[in-house]
Amino acid sequence: MAIRGNLSEASLADVLQLLALGQKTGCLSIAREGSFGTVHFAGGRIVHAELVNRRDRLGDRLVRIGAITPDDLARVTAARAPQDDRDLAHALLAQGLIERDVLVGEYRTQLEEAVYHLFSWSLGSFTFESEADDSPEAALVSVSADSLLLEGARRVDEWTQIAKKVPSLDLIFELDGPRLAQREVPLSATQERILPLLDGTQDLNSVIERSGLGEFEVGKAVFGLLTAGYAQRVGRSAARRQPSPESRVAEHRNLGIAFYRTGMLDEAQREFRRVLELRAADGVARFHLGLVQLRRRDWGGAFETFLRASQEPDAPSAVLHNLAYVCEQRGDIVAAAAYLDDAARRMVVPDPRIALSRATLALRAGEIAGAESALAEARSAWGSRQPSAAWFHAAGLAAALGGDTARAASILEEGIALHPHAVALHNNLAVVLERRGSYELAARTIEHALLEDANCAHLHKNLGDYLYRAQRYDEAFESFVRVVRLMPSHGPDVYLKIGNVHYRRGALADAQAAWEQALALDPGNRIVRANLDALGRSTTPAEAVPVTLNDSALVGGAA
Repeated sequence: MAIRGNLSEASLADVLQLLALGQKTGCLSIAREGSFGTVHFAGGRIVHAELVNRRDRLGDRLVRIGAITPDDLARVTAARAPQDDRDLAHALLAQGLIERDVLVGEYRTQLEEAVYHLFSWSLGSFTFESEADDSPEAALVSVSADSLLLEGARRVDEWTQIAKKVPSLDLIFELDGPRLAQREVPLSATQERILPLLDGTQDLNSVIERSGLGEFEVGKAVFGLLTAGYAQRVGRSAARRQPSPESRVAEHRNLGIAFYRTGMLDEAQREFRRVLELRAADGVARFHLGLVQLRRRDWGGAFETFLRASQEPDAPSAVLHNLAYVCEQRGDIVAAAAYLDDAARRMVVPDPRIALSRATLALRAGEIAGAESALAEARSAWGSRQPSAAWFHAAGLAAALGGDTARAASILEEGIALHPHAVALHNNLAVVLERRGSYELAARTIEHALLEDANCAHLHKNLGDYLYRAQRYDEAFESFVRVVRLMPSHGPDVYLKIGNVHYRRGALADAQAAWEQALALDPGNRIVRANLDALGRSTTPAEAVPVTLNDSALVGGAA
C-alpha cells in the first residue's frame, strides 16, 4: 500500500523514522519542482539513495580517486546500460574491476550525501511504495536511518547559517592572497584542499566536482573562509544559469522517467512535454508520454502519441505493441491485429508479450484454437524463463472456455505457485473449481485471494454466489453489499440477489429498490421484471419470487 504526503506537513526525518520503525521494504520517492530523489529501504534500513540528474555520479567519483579507469567505466556503461548507481556498482563488482571495500566506501558516502541533501528539502511531495525486491543480504550497504537523522538535522541547522553567505552553488569565489598569507589560525583539511580551486574562475559546483567533496563540506569550508575574510565573492557562473539545450533535454527526460516510475503522472507528463518542446523528435520522451496516457486510460491521446512515434523509421516494436493495445481498448480489433503483426516484424529477438497479445485478441474473438497456438508460441519464446502471470491467466482462460476444466485448473495452480499475489489467477481457479463441483475448495480459494486484495469486486461477487448457492444468505448479502460499494455498476445479478435476500427478510421496500436498480442496469431482464410483478401482486413474503444463480464470473481482462 502506498504512503503519500507533503513535506510541508511531515518532515523527511519523520518519514524516515516511521519507515524505519515499521521495518518497511520499498522505495521512498521525494519530488519538488525540478528535483527528484529516492531512498530505498530493506527491513527498515536504508540500502540505496540517489538524486536524479545528480552531477557527481558514482562512476565519476570512482574515476576521480583512481579506483577505476575512464575506459573501464565507458565499457561497463556501454555493455550494461546501468539504470542507476546501484546497478553500476553491481556491474563493476561482477567484472572484477574494483576492490569491494573501496566501492562500498564510496557507495556509502554517496548514499549518505544524497540523504543529507534531501534533508534540506522543506517543500515537495513524497510517496512510499512497498517492494519485495530489496533485501539486506543483497544490498551493498545497509545503513540505520537513526544514524543519519542526527547528522542530517545538524547539517540542516548549519546550512541555514551557511546559506546566508553561500546562497547558491553557481557562485564564484576568489582568495584574498595577502590576508590568507597573514593568517594566524590554521585552516581545516577541507579548506586546505579547496584553496587551489578558489581561483576566481570556477563556481562551487566545479569545486565540488573537482575536489570530490560533498556540497555541505565545501559550503561549510567556504563559509569559514568568507567569515575570516580570506575569500570574496566575484560573480556567478553564466554557464550554470543557462544550461545547454542538450543538458536540459536530458534533465527533463530523466526527471520524467523517475516521476513515471513512482506513479507521479502529472509531473511525468509535464517533464516529457518539456522535452518534446525542446526536441520534437525525442522518441524516448514521446514513448513515455504515451505510457502516461495509457495509465490514465486516455485512449485517444495515447493513440495519437504512439501513432506519431511509430512513424519514426527506427521506432522499436514496443511502440507498435502499445499502439495495438490502445486499438484493442478502443474496440478496433482489426487494427490491433495489424499493429501486432508490424510489431512482430520489427522484433530483434522474439518477444513473448507480442504473442501473448495475439492470444488475448483471439480470446476476445472466441477463437480458442488461435489463442492456444499463440500461447504456445509465447511460452516457447520465454525459453527457460517462467511465463508471466498474464500468460497463466490467458492460458487458464483459454482452457476453461474450451471446456477442459481439468487442464485449466492445472495451469492456474502452476501460475499461482509462481505468482502467488496474482489475484486474477486465484479468482479464475475458484471459478474452475466451482464448475468442477469442488465448492468448498473454491470458497477457500476466494477467501485466500481476498487476503491479497480485499478491494476486488469480482472476488466478493464470486464468494457471494457460492454462499448464496449454499443458502447462507446473510453471509452472501454481506459479500454482495461489498461488491456494490466497490463497483456500483458491477451488474444486475448482484442487485437481483440483494433484492432476493431483502425479500426473504420481509424488507419489501428494500427488495423493490434493489430490483429496480437491477432493472436500470438491464432493462430487458425478465427475471427482475417477474420479481417486481410478483411484488406488485402481493406483499406476502411467503410467495415465491423467482431466483436465479448465474455462473460465477471468470475475470477476462489482463491479469
